Parts: sequence; C-alpha cells; structure tokens
Amino acid sequence: MADTIHKVEHGLERPVISKRPPLHETYLEFGAPVPDAYSVPIDRLTITDPEIWRQGAYWDRFKRMRDEAPLHWTPDSFSGPFWSVTRYEDIRAVDIDHKRFSSSWEHGGIVLGESIPDFELPMFIAMDEPRHSEQRKTVQPAVAPNMLKEFEPLIRKRTQDLLDSVPVGEPFDWVDTVSIELTTMMLATLFDFPFEDRRKLTRWSDVATNQQDPDICPGGEEQWKAELMECLTVFMEIFQDRQRNPQKNDLISLLAHGEKTRNMVPMELLGNVILLIVGGNDTTRNSMTASVYGLNKFPGEYDKLKADPSLIPNMVSEVIRWQTPLAFMRRTALEDVEMHGQTIKKGDQIAMWYVSGNRDERFWEEDPNRLIIDRRQARNHLSFGFGIHRCVGNRLGELQLRILWEEIMARFSHIEVLDEPSLTSGAFVKGYTWMPVICHPK
Repeated sequence: MADTIHKVEHGLERPVISKRPPLHETYLEFGAPVPDAYSVPIDRLTITDPEIWRQGAYWDRFKRMRDEAPLHWTPDSFSGPFWSVTRYEDIRAVDIDHKRFSSSWEHGGIVLGESIPDFELPMFIAMDEPRHSEQRKTVQPAVAPNMLKEFEPLIRKRTQDLLDSVPVGEPFDWVDTVSIELTTMMLATLFDFPFEDRRKLTRWSDVATNQQDPDICPGGEEQWKAELMECLTVFMEIFQDRQRNPQKNDLISLLAHGEKTRNMVPMELLGNVILLIVGGNDTTRNSMTASVYGLNKFPGEYDKLKADPSLIPNMVSEVIRWQTPLAFMRRTALEDVEMHGQTIKKGDQIAMWYVSGNRDERFWEEDPNRLIIDRRQARNHLSFGFGIHRCVGNRLGELQLRILWEEIMARFSHIEVLDEPSLTSGAFVKGYTWMPVICHPK
C-alpha cells in the first residue's frame, strides 16, 4: 500500500518558501536535513524547531519520546524550557486535571513561550475556572445542535456551488480553492461578518499563529501587532454595533450581550476573536486537505470509501485523528507534580502533544500511522482535547467535513493528489499551505 504520493507532472508552481534564520542556536538551518531521531542523545532531542515541521520530520522523534522518555525535558528552546507529554493516557490525564495544570493567560496561556509584554490576549480557552466556563457558555449557542440543523442546508449549498465551480480534469490548488474558501465562508457566517471581506478572517488567522514566518509576517513582531490591532478595530466596531441591536445567534452578538462578556476590555475581545477565528478556520481547513491527502496516501481506504460511502462519518473522525490539526496545547503547573519518576515543578511549561498521543501504539489497536477509515476507536482521538477545554465547535467541524465528502462522492470518481503538499512551518497549527489536485468526473 502506498504511503507517499506518486508525483504527476501538473504545471502548477509550488509557492516559494523564503529562507529564514534559525530561531534558536539548537535549531536547524533552513533546508538542512533533519537528523534521525536516534542519532542524537534523547536529552538533546528538539521538537519545536519550525524546520522539523516544515519538512514533516517529527514522527520518529515522537515515537522515541513515547518509548524512552514519555515525560521529556527540553532545557532550552526558542520558547524556553518545557516538558513534553507524548503518550495518549498521560495527555488525557493532564488535559482533564485543570486544578493542577493551568491554561490561564496569566500563567502563560495555551502556547509555549512568554507572551509579548503589554500585548497579552486573554481568551476563554486561556482561562481557568470559573471565568472559562462563564465565557464558553456565552458562545456555545452559536454552535448548538439547533444551529447545526440550521447551518446544514447553507453549508451544503455552498459546498455544492464551490465543487461545481472547480476545474474538472485540470490541476488546481486544493488548499486555497476549497479548504480555505469553505471554512472562511462558514466563519463569516458564524460572525455575521461582511461576506465580501471574508478573506480578512483567513489573513488574521494566518497572522495570529505565524509571527515568526517571514512569508506571512515579514515585519515580525511590529507587523504582527499592527495587523492584530486592525482586527481589533474592525471587530470592536462590530461588537459595539451588536450591543446597540437586539441579540442574535452570531458569535459577536452573543459576546456583546453576554452577562460575563459584554464589558470585555478590548484585548480580551481580540483574544476571543482570534481564538474563534483560528479554531474555526485552521483546524477545519487542514482536516479538509488532510482527508484528500490521506485517501491518496492509502488508496485502499479510498477504494473502501467508494464501495461504502456510509463510512464517511467515521472517516471524518479518523481524518481528524490522523491529521491532528493543532499539534499541542500548553499547560502550566500550579504545583509540583510527579510523573514517570520525575517532578514537574510549579511554574513549568508542559506541552501536551496531541499529535503524538494520536499515534500512540499503546492505545490504538490498529497501526496508528495509517489512515483506516473504519477504525473502531476513531472517535477517541485527542484532537479536540478533553475535559473543560474540549473544542466548543467540534460538531460543526465534523459537519463541514461530512458534507464535503458527501458532495465529493456525488460528483467525482476520484480526487488525485499530484504532488506532496507544502506544510506549515510551525509546531502549533499542523497543516498545509498548498496541494495540487485533479478532480476526475464520475
């Protein structure tokens, strides 16, 4: 069974990746080969180097950590020292233990490293109880089951229209044409954002998670701040407008009228907007690309799907497991905690590597490195998190993926991936920036 994409002459130009200096003295030069995980002492094994992620060369590192150092200490990195938790059961235990492991922005938040002074972004995923649940409950009605029923015909019509518009039998970039466009349209609906300006949401999502990427933020921190302040200016105007009008079920109206959110300070509004943009955009769009990529890597699974399209709902869960759109979430220890014979000290950073737990051979009964669309355990994946911080929009993401594949199966005999995709260069959002495909008609 194939585990790489057979390259086909397609004529599309792969986007140029700018050369960039290493972010830390222990990181690789741009384009340098990634050393085999077993060629260096395990205490010197790095995992947050962007070059490792750009090259997709992290699987052997995670396997070695799971086997030899399931609680792994990185003493020095661009993000400072941190612990890596890599086994499924350990990740789940840390994720649900919100009393000893904090998500709060006041302790560092959900990504590794220190926040920029005077530019902290409070958001409900980066809060502890009770503020977390108070704000989460405010936005939940936007993605409640009754709203999903309301959204379904709209999502289906947009998906149908978009798939009917793609060039059949000709190569095009799936990431921009389909994955980004579908998720950005949904995001504009969730915010009741001006539809013609919806690509601003994509841009802000890319900027928010790529401060160090010169192809997205060539101006570094200053550009990053300026574009996020532009986002705040736009959404503050929308927020104030929604406050002046009767409440509706869009996310901004719910925040504007919520008892615990209507008096948010500007940076808290920006934090929550960025959270909702990234959560609703990056995760779904990268799963949409992963589904096409994975079925091409494992063509036997594509044959299985063609023979039985009723497998689509389970396939959606399996794709989200196999892809893991957010590679990790950070926690900060609120007290000393013993694990695997070591002590996580109060104040230490901990990275829960969902991407590793979703490939942990100790938990997954069948080969976890393979996409298996009828996998019995598929819904047990870690990608949405566990406990109080479980992804609030998980059902909406699943709905979008399910509808996409129902409509793909109705139109195309096959979507062929023509070349290996270009990958995001960072350890947080795990995804794709370009993937050439051809849609073959039925």
